[in-house]
Amino acid sequence: MCYAFQSQEPLLIIVAATANAKQSLEYGTKIVGDVVPGRTGQHLGLPVLPTVRAAKEALQPDATAVFVAAPYAAKAIEEAVEAEIPLIIAVAEHVPIHDIMKIHSILKTQSKSRLVGANSPGIISPLGNCRIGFQPLSCFSPGNIGIVAKSGTLSYEAVASTTRAGLGQSLVIGMGGDVVSGTTFVDALKVFERDDATQGILLIGELGGRAEEDAAEWIEAYHQRTESPKPILALVAGLQAAPGRVMGHAGAFMGPGDASPHVKTQALEDVGVKAVRHPADFGECMKDLLDHSSALPSNRRKPPGGQKRGLCTIALKQPFFRRKPCKRHDLRKVIGPPTTSDPLGLQRRTFYVKQPQSTDMLQERGVKVSKSHRDGVGTLSIAISIDRSVASPCVIASRPGITPPKRLPFDYRMRLSDNTILEIAEHLQLESSSSHATRSLTTYLEQLVNLFMEKEAFHLETSVNYNRVDHTLEVLSAHFGFDDAAYKSAKRQEDVHRMRAVEHESAEEVEAKEHGIVYIKLKGDGNIVNGAGLAMNTNDALAQYGGHSANFLDTGGKATSDTVKTSFDIILRDRRVKVIFVNIFGGLTLCDMIARGILLAFEELHMEIPVVVRLRGTNEREGQKIIAESGLPLFAYDDFEEAALKVVELAGRT
Repeated sequence: MCYAFQSQEPLLIIVAATANAKQSLEYGTKIVGDVVPGRTGQHLGLPVLPTVRAAKEALQPDATAVFVAAPYAAKAIEEAVEAEIPLIIAVAEHVPIHDIMKIHSILKTQSKSRLVGANSPGIISPLGNCRIGFQPLSCFSPGNIGIVAKSGTLSYEAVASTTRAGLGQSLVIGMGGDVVSGTTFVDALKVFERDDATQGILLIGELGGRAEEDAAEWIEAYHQRTESPKPILALVAGLQAAPGRVMGHAGAFMGPGDASPHVKTQALEDVGVKAVRHPADFGECMKDLLDHSSALPSNRRKPPGGQKRGLCTIALKQPFFRRKPCKRHDLRKVIGPPTTSDPLGLQRRTFYVKQPQSTDMLQERGVKVSKSHRDGVGTLSIAISIDRSVASPCVIASRPGITPPKRLPFDYRMRLSDNTILEIAEHLQLESSSSHATRSLTTYLEQLVNLFMEKEAFHLETSVNYNRVDHTLEVLSAHFGFDDAAYKSAKRQEDVHRMRAVEHESAEEVEAKEHGIVYIKLKGDGNIVNGAGLAMNTNDALAQYGGHSANFLDTGGKATSDTVKTSFDIILRDRRVKVIFVNIFGGLTLCDMIARGILLAFEELHMEIPVVVRLRGTNEREGQKIIAESGLPLFAYDDFEEAALKVVELAGRT
């Protein structure tokens, strides 16, 4: 294994990677060297090399962990691809979307390297004592359950649940919560299918994209071709998500045509997957499935004692028997009927500029814009967006009332081909009108794509009128969204970022962002959570118990005690809040640091409302001890269900 510390500063990245590498070495991970640009020497008794290519030639690693800040992540990944490292794990979050789409364009031209991430906690094989990432090791145990998750914190909850149930884990894959992912659910499911050590599978999704629906289609085919398929359980977070909002993870939002979390859950259930309401339920439910398979040989119920296997090694598949369905919760009773995504106008990936600013951008590029909005018979809908399924930009074209929206992806580095433009013209029913119409469409699409690329847009949606007389296109309205990570992470697109209408955003949400906190008001009683997936599922699960969250709040993986205190401060300004629920499962986040932040909040904010605390993960014993010895009126729990029930009880009592 090659642990690549590809850092260009700050020193914090190197220090964090060093501490992580020490833990991984102690765990048994075979780390063979480090990469630090322009440097050579020794680090932790391992060779330090100046480039990934030099490391590949000298050390022949099977994998590289890219511990690099977001501005440099794409360059580091590209270097690893060029060196043909088989497995590349990228942990950085807030990597600009256009950087990642360029990487995916490169990945499609080769077959030597696979990317996991970005924004992934990594991959860990408890059976092989191998960790490439930053997972909290204390909750992992060797076993027979394969786990793939968009959310790091929810995967830790699932790991802890399967460990408590005596099942353990064979392989845990952090898919990551970005808009596009290097490794998908389907990729992971294929690995688990062929891996003899994996006897059961857990899939943890969330709102945004169609990865869960793709997984459902694969699972349906898997069940049809396999006499005895492995049991699969699933959870999809975001049932209570605020409409049109980005729920922490860059990819946790409903884009054009995306299905709701309810619809995703139903799609999985329809192909025989059992859904749970909280990852703490995974262990016992999976144990029930496995224990009731009388035909399963007893020696298959526990992992081979001394088995060691590399992350790239896949054992031959052996048959499993159909399982007796386990008891599950009816999600439909809580969340209502299935729905699809809201109209495009409600979607807020990061930030949208005002319509006059959108049309000004078009006019600067010579596009004809109507002075007043008018809908005509010839109205077309043309947008440039991102197709998550193929990790590429795409054109979304329709003729409202005549032809439905159609997605046509194109390669990030190649732009639109003539064939794609002709297909768009045909779908819009322009190809038979006139060659002039096709030329007008070609010019307009090129202008729109150039704007998308040059300004690192996320979604450019336009309503366009086609003039049948002179075969010209005129923009009636425009709705433009941009990736704020381009500015916040890489300091690019400052001119676009200045257009952000902060005055129309919640003052508390803007303040929270300045502290690295994601805060979104909801309709209930309040909570503080680390990890976007865990925060979404906490809101979902509280609703199951009859509670209603006042907010979604993700402290982020880099939270400090001051961050926790600030979180309390922001939540307490909302007079609706009756109780605060602190639900932490630490990976990068340290439970003892969270505990000190809670004490700091009590000391400085004069707390008067009840607080329920659940601390799990990294340094959980230290954190629980701090809470226990504080003498403060806190309700501390280890079990999520007990904590959630207490929150609902206190909210009803206050």
